[in-house]
Formats: sequence, C-alpha cells, structure tokens
Amino acid sequence: MASVLKQRGLQLKKQMQVLLTQSIKLSSVKNEPNILKSVYEDIPPVNSTINDYIWQNLDRWPDKTAVVCAATGHGYTYAQTHRMSISFAASLRTKLKLKNDDTVAIILPNVPEYPCTMLGVLEAGCIASMMNPAYTAHELHRQLELIECKAIVTSKLSYPSVAEAIKKLKTKPAVILIDNDELPEGVIKFAEFAEDMSIDTDCLKSVQRSKKDVAILPFSSGTTGFAKAVVLTHQSVVAMNQMINNPEIIAVDEATDSYQCAVPAVLPFFHIFGFNAVMMNLMTRGSKLITFAKFNPELFLKTIVQQRAEHLYIVPPMVVFLGKHPAVTGEHLQSVRGMISGAAPLSESDAAAVLKKNKNIFFRQGYGLTETNGGVSVGRKTDVNHATVGYLFGSCAAKIIDVNTQQALGPGEEGEIWVRGPNLMQCYYKNEQATNEVLTQDGWYKTGDIGKYDTNKYLYVTDRLKELIKVKGFQVPPAELETILRTHPKIMDCAVIGVPDHMTGEAPKAFVVAQKDITTDEIKQYVNNQLVAFKHIKEVQFVDEIPKNPAGKVLRKDLKAKYC
Repeated sequence: MASVLKQRGLQLKKQMQVLLTQSIKLSSVKNEPNILKSVYEDIPPVNSTINDYIWQNLDRWPDKTAVVCAATGHGYTYAQTHRMSISFAASLRTKLKLKNDDTVAIILPNVPEYPCTMLGVLEAGCIASMMNPAYTAHELHRQLELIECKAIVTSKLSYPSVAEAIKKLKTKPAVILIDNDELPEGVIKFAEFAEDMSIDTDCLKSVQRSKKDVAILPFSSGTTGFAKAVVLTHQSVVAMNQMINNPEIIAVDEATDSYQCAVPAVLPFFHIFGFNAVMMNLMTRGSKLITFAKFNPELFLKTIVQQRAEHLYIVPPMVVFLGKHPAVTGEHLQSVRGMISGAAPLSESDAAAVLKKNKNIFFRQGYGLTETNGGVSVGRKTDVNHATVGYLFGSCAAKIIDVNTQQALGPGEEGEIWVRGPNLMQCYYKNEQATNEVLTQDGWYKTGDIGKYDTNKYLYVTDRLKELIKVKGFQVPPAELETILRTHPKIMDCAVIGVPDHMTGEAPKAFVVAQKDITTDEIKQYVNNQLVAFKHIKEVQFVDEIPKNPAGKVLRKDLKAKYC
C-alpha cells in the first residue's frame, strides 16, 4: 500500500512541476479602464482533477490524522481516508451502477466521513451536490428535484426530512446512511460501501475525468430568488486552491514528520467557504481537521486549547462571540496565530475586540461567493488592515460598476463589484435566465455586492446592492449602521433593514441583541450622532437573536417576515 501511495504521489508531483513553468493570463483586460488586478502572482495553469490535486502529497503523511470528530474522537488517517474514498467510488460504480456525470447529493453535517464521501463521489466520475443537513423536506425536495440525483449520502439526523422529500420525487435515489446501528429499512449502510476492502477497484480505471468536467453543484441564492445550483468544474476548484496556496496568503504550515497543524472545522463543508478553504485546501497541506457537527461554543473553546489550534477559519458571528463574550479569555486564544473571517461583512471594532484578547493574532477578512468558489480576495498573511477584505486572488480581476451608468469607476468610488478569473462558475445549473442575469458575454460575474477599492489595491465590501435602504431617494447601506451599532459595548449583535415610512419612503430599523441593559433612545442617540440625518435609525427593537444562514449572513427577509 505504501509503495502505491508513493508512486501516485511522485507522478502527481511531476505533473505539478510541469505546470509551474507556465502561467495563466487573464484575457481581454489590456485596454479596459479602471480594472483592479491582483498584487499576487498568477497561478500556474490547471491540468488536474480535484482528487489528483488533493492526494498529490499523500505519500508524505499517510499515517497522520486527516479528520477527527471533536465530540467523539472518532476519525481517520490520510491513508484510511484515501482508501475509503477509493472503495466508496468503486461501490458506487459496481453496486449502484452509477456512471460519469451522475449526481450524488451529500446531506451531512461536518463528520469524519465527509472527505472520503466527497472524494469518493468525484473518484467515481460523478458530480457531488452538497446540501444543508438542517433543511426541511420542502427545501430538500426543491434541490433534489433540480439535480435529479441517483444517490443520497446522509445521516439519521437528516433522514426523516430526506425520506419525506424523496416521496415527491419521480425517480427514487438510493439512500446511504453513515450511521452504523438501527438503520431504517431500505437504506444502505455507508460502511458496506466505504469499508469494503474486498471490492474490485479496477472499474475505476475506466473513469476518465478532465479538468473541464463538472465536479460539484453547491447551492447559492445568488443576488435574488430561490437557491440555485452553481456549476463548478474540477478546473475551477483546483484553481481556487492554487490561489489560496500562494506563499503570501497561506499561513498553515505543511505537515512534517514531527509537526501537524490542527484546525477546528466549524465552517460547514456544504458551504463553499468550508469546502474549499478548510476541507479541500487544508488536506493538501496534511492538516488535522477537527469536525463539529454543529457549533458548540464550549467544545469549540476546549478544542482550541487542547489541540493548540494555530489558525481559525470562521464567520462574523463567531468573531463576535470570541471578541465580546465574557467567557472567552485571552488564555483560550493563546495558541492562535492567525484568523480569517469570511462569508459576511465584519467591522473593524469586531476584529479589535478579538485582538484585545490576543494582540499577536494576524486577523484577516476574506471575500468570496459560491459562484467564485468561495474566493475573490484576502489579505496577506501578515496583514493588519482589518477594514478591508484584502487583495484580489492571483489571476483574478475586478471592476467597480456604477449602478446607473454601468461604467467602471476608479479608486474610492462605490459601485457594484464585478469579478473575473479561473475560479469562476460555469453557469447556474439548468437556469439559463439566471445565468444571463449575472454573467456577461466577456466573462464578468456581477456579484450584487457594493464595494470600492483604494489606491493600494485593497478591496472593500460595503453592502449588498439589493439590501440598500432608500430614504428620500438617498441610498443607506445597512452595513454602515450595523458597523456603528456593533461598536457599542452593550450590543452583542444587530441587523438593520428598511421599513416603510409614509414621510421618507423607507426608514432604517435596527434589531438588537443586547449584552447589557440599554434603552432604545440610548442606541438611537449613539448611532444618529455619528450620521447624516437621512441615515438616522428611526426604530429599535430588541430580539433574542439575529436570523442568519450557516455562513453567517443576516437573513433580512426573515427579519421582515417575523417582526415587520
């Protein structure tokens, strides 16, 4: 087994060395004015599938832990994960008779079986579609119906919703459960596929996948409407991971005989941030992924301390928790050297609250969307500019578009962010109309986010285009008000939306999760004293929590539906 792993590793390394002699150049940007380009080097051209890229260094750390459950200690080494992925792939091909481009839904929380499941699906030549395991049957049915999956990998936790969703499907997919005991009738036990060491894997020799083949179908709400399946190829996923692995960006050291970086994997793997930045990328570096089926604050802190976690990949609500919760002390963060927050805007004050507990942490914000494989920009690993989302990744370009004139704007001017690069999606699956709304003919993706860049090439995201509040014709970005609100020491969390106003059209209303006793008048005075009159908060309502999606983005529609 060791010789096989070593041979595969050497072959893949040679391929990568050849690729490093070339470079990808963005096309059609030579003569365009006001184009923001990256300060990082372009990535080498992609000529690899995801599996080959992930396993290229397998021979260097086969016996190190690849993934382990934070709650139970159950886990697998890199060699075990690789072998299980191969067995799982062969089982999909021979036992379920799946073929190239058949879709498989993965509806799992972060568990040790997730990587081998994902890589097994891809090894079989199939397409993986990751879905939120907390979704209802109604939500799952919509997504399962769209992708027409042939198999579903899930757990007993999600099975009731999955089973209910399947009842409404015309074609019934096979269901594989990762659990070992007391399984419902008619389902397949995961171990029978992934741990079948007697299965003939020769069937995988006929699987021919290229970099241009579709690899995954994660879901995104895009700029409007229902969630859409995003078509991401092997090429785009590998490109994203090459971008992250730039020496100026990546802070996680590769594993050695005497060292392995342990990283709490709290970001859901079904979300593109957790999928690429945590699961895929850190596996290329031989890291130990410590999985959390759900965010448990006490277990999270305990894991950071016991595993001496050096790097954290988190979303804004977790940053707020680490910075503002009185139970979190500097001792909890003593081992942490780096922290990256993404998926939603974060204020400088929230970053400052964390750094107050450990001034030695290099804190960065990143920016990306599912449609860009989770990455558009990030700061250097030693960056200290906490207001920005960093620089564009290598081989990427962006421009800031005036929402009225559609002209590209210069430094310091706010508009919609358009991006282009090799990490971009191919399209929305079976949704030509939605694709045409966001992808231009010359390859620009319209993010629906409002932002700007400065003369130093730092990118800033200031708000969502669709979430702007219009007061007397003026545009008020909710994020600006939320940034001020979060600086108040008595406020734990907040969100701002526009509500109808007979005098001004709309008016900003704040929803606040208070940490200590505070009055609505005190909040309004605190915020309004810092803003021009048309931006003043008119109403304040106290709530127990701010509704957010798993990536930490505020669900403003849910706020309106519940309270307005």
